[in-house]
Amino acid sequence: MKYHRILLKLSGEALLGDKEFGIDHTRLTEYAKQVKEVVDAGCELAIVIGGGNIFRGIQGEEGGIERTQADYMGMLATMINSMALQASLEQQGISTRLQSAIEMKAVAEPFIRRRAVRHLEKGRVVIFGAGTGNPYFTTDSAASLRAIEIDADVILKGTRVDGIYSADPEKDPSATKFETVTFDEVYKMGLNVMDMTAFTLCKENNLPIIVFDMNTPGNLLKVLKGESVGTLVEI
Repeated sequence: MKYHRILLKLSGEALLGDKEFGIDHTRLTEYAKQVKEVVDAGCELAIVIGGGNIFRGIQGEEGGIERTQADYMGMLATMINSMALQASLEQQGISTRLQSAIEMKAVAEPFIRRRAVRHLEKGRVVIFGAGTGNPYFTTDSAASLRAIEIDADVILKGTRVDGIYSADPEKDPSATKFETVTFDEVYKMGLNVMDMTAFTLCKENNLPIIVFDMNTPGNLLKVLKGESVGTLVEI
């Protein structure tokens, strides 16, 4: 395997599948099966998942909810997704631990870096919920932060497109895909990879990012084997 310890970032919207709201359990099971493949291959895997399929802080703010309150509501949405993902992984026979940045004793451990690393070393999949636990920070930022804290080799950003393009491929048919791109080139071209806080955190800590299509079965394992899947962002 090219990578040993991985932080997988999934968007909440990815769990929608064909639904307009909530969680598509068929999609969730597909993801769980891909995770099982890489765990069985000996990789250490941590996961951060967003909450946009249930609630986004920005939506709440637009509806008149104060930004800080709305962001905390978004963090709770990530915990719902994290619990659903944990249940699906365990149905596949995968040992998991859910850690929350906000204390929720009944459903999750508190985030403790050393404990998270120990879980990974024992072959457990660790799910990090509730973002960073702070308003004004996205789950992209949480993924970058947690990846650095656990000393991950790479961040894998699973999306519904197969990499980074010069423009939105769903809107511009002439958009070209990048196989590899540097952090500086992403800045110069204004490409949308992660929010700027998360992206800068990765650059400053020399943490590569791979953006790939998570909805194609087998892709996660191919990425970890070093196959040319998605787009690699590095220094």
